[in-house]
Amino acid sequence: MSDDPVVERVDTAVFTVPTDAPEADATLAWDSTTLVLAAVHCGHVTGLGYTYAPAATARVVDELLAGVVTGQPVLDVPHTSEAMHRAVRNAGLPGVAAQAIAAVDIALWDLKARLLELPLVRLLGAARQDVLVYGSGGFTTYDDEQLERQLRGWVEEEGIPRVKIKIGESWGRREIRDRRRVGTARALIGDQADLYVDANGGYDAKQAVRVSRALADEGVSWFEEPVSSDHLTTLAAIREQIPQDVTAGEYGYTLPYFEHMLAAGAVDCLQADVTRCGGITVWLRAAALAQARGIDISGHCAPHAHAHVAAAAPNLRHLEWFHDHIRIERLLFDGALSPDGGSITPGGDGAPGLGLTLNTKRAQAYRVA
Repeated sequence: MSDDPVVERVDTAVFTVPTDAPEADATLAWDSTTLVLAAVHCGHVTGLGYTYAPAATARVVDELLAGVVTGQPVLDVPHTSEAMHRAVRNAGLPGVAAQAIAAVDIALWDLKARLLELPLVRLLGAARQDVLVYGSGGFTTYDDEQLERQLRGWVEEEGIPRVKIKIGESWGRREIRDRRRVGTARALIGDQADLYVDANGGYDAKQAVRVSRALADEGVSWFEEPVSSDHLTTLAAIREQIPQDVTAGEYGYTLPYFEHMLAAGAVDCLQADVTRCGGITVWLRAAALAQARGIDISGHCAPHAHAHVAAAAPNLRHLEWFHDHIRIERLLFDGALSPDGGSITPGGDGAPGLGLTLNTKRAQAYRVA
């Protein structure tokens, strides 16, 4: 093992990008998004990973993880993942620490693939060539014109036959507007695309069941977080009562979280976010947990961080083509993929690793740390 290449240095950078319009979902509003970048170095080769998280995440990498990762064999990513998890024991794993681990873990897999001169999907082993995506946005702050422009862009211009909008506005207090917006979305896309909704946990249980009936009238097939995913028994009870697929899991920061959600029978499709759950190492394990129960997995947001690992999951349903993150990833990185026809093909151009390189010239304008 002494002759194996080792990690020589770990760096971080933080970029904050304003949204192109005010945005909100059921329970949160925002006007910017922060990306924390981790770079791991071995000789002249650098691996990149990132997470969407507070700038403090970079300090976790710098202060708790960099010293642990430096000197570790580049090829033994699961070993280094375990070392990082042990290093944050007293800091608390769920939340920012898990996101910091995720960014470094993704960077380590990228570095390994680059050293081996392989697209990451080839290193992981492909279960499929193409990864289906769904357009995601439809924020509660959008007026009808903004909603139309976004939905038509996905469906008519890019050929994406699956789209999702936000509902549950103001913690479920604008139910009438929610229903109207779903009807508007269906009228805009007609029968050209499947329609999904995401309530971000904004409804209570009975309200979620009531709203689901209106959703059924519009052919909605995916009801994401009808109630908070903190309440697994309630989520499971709603799943038994409504026709839509109930989905959740984006706030999973540990592997046991996903096991608890699956054991509770709370979801028809498990969502996991590679930039939150501990990176590619843990995301693959979450996918395996779901597959063992006959459940699909869907990648949450951060599409270019997910693309290669998503292609390696036999039980993948699709990947979220999230408006904010697409803007940011196209802005900060060269090598972004195109979803024309509703799917992407990671590794199709033969570029090693994730296939991304930081565009330092464009990124510098948004760097905050």
